[in-house]
Amino acid sequence: MTEQERSSVIRKHSNKWRVVDIVVTAIIAVASGVIFWGWDIVCTAPLAIFEAVTPGFEGLLNVFWLFAGPLAAIIVRKPGAALFAETLAAALELTMGNQWGVGGSLIVGIMQGLGAEIGFAIFAYKKWNPLSTAISGALAGIGCGLYYWLTNPAWSVLRASIYLGTSIISGAILAGLVMYLLQVAIAKTGVLDRFESGRTQELV
Repeated sequence: MTEQERSSVIRKHSNKWRVVDIVVTAIIAVASGVIFWGWDIVCTAPLAIFEAVTPGFEGLLNVFWLFAGPLAAIIVRKPGAALFAETLAAALELTMGNQWGVGGSLIVGIMQGLGAEIGFAIFAYKKWNPLSTAISGALAGIGCGLYYWLTNPAWSVLRASIYLGTSIISGAILAGLVMYLLQVAIAKTGVLDRFESGRTQELV
């Protein structure tokens, strides 16, 4: 691709939402919400096992609640997509019923979505690459870690710090980089041709 062609592709980016962007973001959110809810059902034993290794280590498993925002944003590439997807997914998870209630579902979902959103906002929504997606996932992990730190005052500083650190790692690597690679794989099938994410992989 020539420099002129590269510039032409870059100029195609628009922050304006289309109907297809809204629909696809909502679909990702709904699918993610079902996964969140499914993980709620089976997570007790895995969380207990990881916590037994070192209190706070269970933060590594938070990826199952962190991925919706980064995935939606890297696919539709619009401001607000990460917050929209993560919040809607959390709302659906809450509606379907779980053991966490409003705080452990919706409020933490909003905090995770804000973190994921900031990951792309700091690049002015111009960088849609592994770095920005990893930062988005990491900040989603910070949102999750901070919520549980603030709502568990009995936690020691060490435990809270480990939980926050493992949540960041989980977010950056699994909710960030893995979701970026998933988007690349989906784009190769051609189903994202109506999106910038399906046309500009060579620019990353």
